[in-house]
Amino acid sequence: MTSPQRSFPRQQSSLEKFLARAPVHLAVVTLALLWSLPTLGLLISSFRRRDDLLESGWWTVFQPPWDLSQFHLGNYGDVITSQGMGQAFLNSLVISIPATVIPISIATFAAYALAWMEFPGRQALFAAIVGLLVVPLQMTLIPILRTYNALDLAGTFVAVWLAHAAYGLPLGIYLLRNYIAALPRDLIEAAAVDGASHLKIFTRLVVPLSMPAIASFAVFQFLWVWNDLLVALVYLGGNQSVAPVTLVLRNLVGDRGQDWHLLTAGAFISMIVPLFVFFALQRYFVRGLLAGSVKG
Repeated sequence: MTSPQRSFPRQQSSLEKFLARAPVHLAVVTLALLWSLPTLGLLISSFRRRDDLLESGWWTVFQPPWDLSQFHLGNYGDVITSQGMGQAFLNSLVISIPATVIPISIATFAAYALAWMEFPGRQALFAAIVGLLVVPLQMTLIPILRTYNALDLAGTFVAVWLAHAAYGLPLGIYLLRNYIAALPRDLIEAAAVDGASHLKIFTRLVVPLSMPAIASFAVFQFLWVWNDLLVALVYLGGNQSVAPVTLVLRNLVGDRGQDWHLLTAGAFISMIVPLFVFFALQRYFVRGLLAGSVKG
């Protein structure tokens, strides 16, 4: 029969581990709260009326007496209807989705070719692609804009799609190539021995096994395109019919800098889709980041 005293060392060990990790947990929770505090303030401010927002800070809503009459949905209604945020929201989706799918498709094919296909100059080509990572995109704005003007593409969705695809390809090829090259060689060779072509190996083996890395790059690319202002401002110019959310927010800041209640509502609307994408793909995102870090 087991003596009750034997459970004390195990309980003591668990307590010691908890106390040892408590400072780390406390620091993580504190950082998370500090990081989320501006978002909380933005959310509360987006529901407050203009006069209340100008007279006091958002944290005063937690001080008694509580007045619920200062909260309303009118800010969101004004931004979506009167300020063109609804159309800009759709424009951002129209820009972000193709600008994410196009580089992912091209980068995945290129990464497989650089990882598993033998051809002259493969390593030099990969080195050149990696070298493009350090080239600032600001150096390409004027030449590409002149080309777009000559081809009559400036101010269109196609211009932004091609630009974001080109800017995202070096990073996508680099990440996916390293991941695909780490796949088991025996698996690829066995499929080739069985008569599978490169296309079948790519579609049946490489793409399913590389989904964590593909999803990670998709999250990076989508968030970058959605939050981009510079590329959209340069290549779309003043064409308000195709303006994304970031351009509309910039116009709100420039034209209506005093209307903080509209700015907060518009800013929070622009955060909805990135938050949804991140949490929806979080599992793949973490797996992609950790891929290759542990072997065995």
